[in-house]
Amino acid sequence: MVGALHTWLRAGCQADMEWIGRNADKRTDPTRVLTGARSAILLGVNYWPASEAPMGSAKWARYAQYRDYHESLKPGLMAIGRLLEEWAGLTSEQYRYYVDTGPVLERGWAERAGVGFIGKNAMLISREYGNWLFLAEVLTVLDIEADAPLPGLASRMGGAEKGRIGLHCGNCTRCIDACPTQAICSPGVVDARRCVSYQTIENKGVIPRELRAGIGARIYGCDVCLEVCPWNRFAQESRRVLVDARYDIAQISLAELLAMTPERFAEVFRKTPMKRTKLTGLLRNSCIVAGNTRAADCLDAVVALAAHPSEMVRAHAVWAVFRMVDAATAAGLLDAARSVEQNPVVLAEYAAESGG
Repeated sequence: MVGALHTWLRAGCQADMEWIGRNADKRTDPTRVLTGARSAILLGVNYWPASEAPMGSAKWARYAQYRDYHESLKPGLMAIGRLLEEWAGLTSEQYRYYVDTGPVLERGWAERAGVGFIGKNAMLISREYGNWLFLAEVLTVLDIEADAPLPGLASRMGGAEKGRIGLHCGNCTRCIDACPTQAICSPGVVDARRCVSYQTIENKGVIPRELRAGIGARIYGCDVCLEVCPWNRFAQESRRVLVDARYDIAQISLAELLAMTPERFAEVFRKTPMKRTKLTGLLRNSCIVAGNTRAADCLDAVVALAAHPSEMVRAHAVWAVFRMVDAATAAGLLDAARSVEQNPVVLAEYAAESGG
């Protein structure tokens, strides 16, 4: 687990998420996170819906169709903390909890605790719930007897990652084969630089041209490597005690997304994961979806975005227009915007489409 992290970082697979490398020492040593840490309580919270609301013209990662899990899971972790104080006499300084926010290797720890196993898609897979888990953890100074990993994993915990990752996947490579941008470079290893989820959520700048077609209709995140996993046949409906569905998000039309104002963005996506992309990120992603799907009803909106205040939005709008109509028509539609464009990033998009 420790060796794999450093190998991944040295290869640059974290893209520009430099905070992962800065906290590598804490991720590999829990006592640097909580002095005297002896145990970690790992939780997997299922978010699989029994029946899904139909999506509009844009696709959203399933977790994005819930209220921000960082916040919705917190009450449960706080309750665990109060239990530790009452049951074991701990103070608030003797435990610490995180929901995908702290410098901890939660997937590796969850695997050791028997919550599931790390699959070839690098996700934690539960034999009862499939891939669809939010992970959280509570570090404590208590010395709690450890649960056993899943059968076959215990003997491999001290060895090389290669001998453990995907152990319960067998010969299946569906996730690797299905990845639209070939981001899974080897079993259990995802190169964020090619990952649709990274590009549509974490990347705050221009998405590489060679990856845009692979994004398809995905507006936020990508579930492909989770969706194709055979273990999902065991997925069960979430109890919705700690998750709060926002299925209305998936039904927002692409046209509405492209026309979204800051005020409307704040209203619609309040307390959801979407706030991470900000409005400019949403418009950028929407332009890519419009270009990939050649959404004729969105052409005027995309052309208008070629004059948006954000150069990042303008760059992707230019790319999209040239995919929605033929080159001559696109050039005519964008003539006014191009005549006043001065940003080198946006001008590079025009040049790439005109061949010089």
